[in-house]
Amino acid sequence: MDLDVVNMFVIAGGTLAIPILAFVASFLLWPSALIKIYYWYWRRTLGMQVRYVYHEDYQFCYSFRGRPGHKPSILMLHGFSAHKDMWLSVVKFLPKNLHLVCVDMPGHEGTTRSSLDDLSIDGQVKRIHQFVECLKLNKKPFHLIGTSMGGHVAGVYAAYYPSDVCSLCLVCPAGLQYSTDNQFVQRLKELQDSAAVEKIPLIPSTPEEMSEMLQLCSYVRFKVPQQILRGLVDVRVPHNNFYRKLFLEIVSEKSRYSLHQNMDKIKVPTQIIWGKQDQGIKVCAPQSM
Repeated sequence: MDLDVVNMFVIAGGTLAIPILAFVASFLLWPSALIKIYYWYWRRTLGMQVRYVYHEDYQFCYSFRGRPGHKPSILMLHGFSAHKDMWLSVVKFLPKNLHLVCVDMPGHEGTTRSSLDDLSIDGQVKRIHQFVECLKLNKKPFHLIGTSMGGHVAGVYAAYYPSDVCSLCLVCPAGLQYSTDNQFVQRLKELQDSAAVEKIPLIPSTPEEMSEMLQLCSYVRFKVPQQILRGLVDVRVPHNNFYRKLFLEIVSEKSRYSLHQNMDKIKVPTQIIWGKQDQGIKVCAPQSM
């Protein structure tokens, strides 16, 4: 075989091997970096852009697609310890002509985290209202969607600022009161009473705890590679002290049942979505609403 042909194959093989080796090395050594790249790529594919807006010295980070138009904008509030990118799996099913906004909740991801911030549900509602006014999102009523803690905040927001919202969607919202607690809620109350905040199942510190949390949050059982679990933990661990502080705030007397206490003030059309096999928040809760 001609030497030039051999050299060409060697160069081509080397060119292909470098990105493959880089990917393998990243997967083995820096799985958290791959997770960040994954979200960046998904946002880019769906046309979501990241921006920052300020209320005085407080920074809000959000992603958006589209522009305000004749149809109402949609504002999405994520749950406890999540971030704006959790909505990407929903965004991909929404029409591209809608104005979508996904914001990092107070203290999460790119939004300011301050030791002086009021992390109660009321405090978070006020922060989200500041964000809405910064974007002038309430120039006309918008659709408001929230899940879990974000659903708690969304429901109270609709109660406090009824003129801002034209419709409300609550996905398994926290903040409701039932006659009996399920096993998960009982466990959380026990942890709160015993001050054992290191053992909160929603705040994993090891790959094994992360696997347990994913099983708690998902009815469908699936095997997650150990390296991915490690990457997910590496992303979260630096924020765990904040998550513990936030958790204790939102389950305190002041905040635990804020949605339940303000339900009668919600006047806009409201859709409630609940998983039949929800292990975190009781499925019977919609009847109480």
